[in-house]
Amino acid sequence: MPPTPTATPEWAPSSTKPNVLMITADDLAYEDLEYMPHVRSLLADQGTTLTAAIAPTPICVPARASLLTGQYSHNHETVTVNGERGGYASMEHTGTLPEAMQEAGYDTLFTGKYLNGYGLRGTAKDVPPGWTDWRATTDMSTYNFLHPRINHNGKLKAYHRYTTYVMRDQANEMISAPERADKPWYMWVNYVAPHHGGPREADDPENTGTPVPAAEDKRSFDGLELPDTPNMFRTPTDVPPNSPSRRSFDAQKRAELRIAHQQRVESVQAVDRAVASHVHRLQASGQMDNTIVIFSSDNGYTTGGHNIEGKLRHYQETLRIPVVLRGPGIPAGRSLSTGVGNPDLATTIMAIAGAEPGRAQDGVNIMPWLNAPAQDRVIPLSAWRVSDGNKQLYSGIRFGDWTYARYPDGSEELYNMAEDPYQVRSLALRPEYADDLAELRALDKKYAKCAGDTCPKEFYPAG
Repeated sequence: MPPTPTATPEWAPSSTKPNVLMITADDLAYEDLEYMPHVRSLLADQGTTLTAAIAPTPICVPARASLLTGQYSHNHETVTVNGERGGYASMEHTGTLPEAMQEAGYDTLFTGKYLNGYGLRGTAKDVPPGWTDWRATTDMSTYNFLHPRINHNGKLKAYHRYTTYVMRDQANEMISAPERADKPWYMWVNYVAPHHGGPREADDPENTGTPVPAAEDKRSFDGLELPDTPNMFRTPTDVPPNSPSRRSFDAQKRAELRIAHQQRVESVQAVDRAVASHVHRLQASGQMDNTIVIFSSDNGYTTGGHNIEGKLRHYQETLRIPVVLRGPGIPAGRSLSTGVGNPDLATTIMAIAGAEPGRAQDGVNIMPWLNAPAQDRVIPLSAWRVSDGNKQLYSGIRFGDWTYARYPDGSEELYNMAEDPYQVRSLALRPEYADDLAELRALDKKYAKCAGDTCPKEFYPAG
């Protein structure tokens, strides 16, 4: 690690209090941007793409809780999807981003999927604090692509339309509402696709979950092959026996994963068009020049990379998320490899609004760094058992090209993506990397339980 951090560039929030529109897609991998031409042309070409952004806990609920709090999972304590430490019921819904934005004078607007478990066990009519206009799908209708049910400010309504289009129209209705002229606003639109869901169709694979594409997009990528990359269906060399990459897929499962990959790509076509509709609505209503748009995902996803189906693991394909920003003060057409985690997005949004966070912030405001040269930053990694969150699966560190993971039994994996971009050779057992391993091991120990100002905030010149 370089001995001297880079001084934070000068930056001040805009006196005009810009609107902020955050659009996320559930389980969208970074590589899926290749199949989203509207996101590329309307957001990336007009703004900045953060190519090294990650989800420090790469699974649905913890990642979205970080987007609500600006904290790492071990601090907001909603560490997984199910059980006493997972899902909607485990989240403390006060001191969040929307509350801070309201206190800063913003209207706060939500539509789409909230946290897993929202709508179950008597919570279908809940409206979490801090939201001016609340339009969330309720479980399990959230995963029914043709029949979602929405809680609109405490009143339930069933829809019988494709869910992406329902969410699109809800968002555009809020963008166009007369009240938008009265106050600045923050909106979070969280699309379900390409997360798997139903109803099941005849050509779906038998043992692999898939999303449901919109009718006009079905079979539009017929025969699309899985990525032809060195990490596909591959266990890296020198990994410990408990590495999640040590499983294997037979020919039938690989064929099913190919179908899942195709249907994921088909399902994001409607999301891509929806993003275009939001940009056009902002333009038509005269709000585009004073709106910052952030497009992202909760976590990465893979259909076979490192012998993994899904997310949660410490490999690049599941950690990496798309983050694209467009708006006032954001450079146009820039790709930037500065290290960013999704807690930083919440911290940044509050900084943009001049809002006072209701919790100690683990994240940092990335706005000053968008015009600066690329920077490396230490970001702690963690994951917990999906069933209840009571057992930690690994802790680790991402710093620049380095990824380090440590399992509860003390075994380790270490990758240098500058030399090994697909992470197919673990270096943890190689003597020539002992110093690098010791440094990353020390960083993991230092930051595994960091909170607020004790979390890593420094940026260092990349390389």
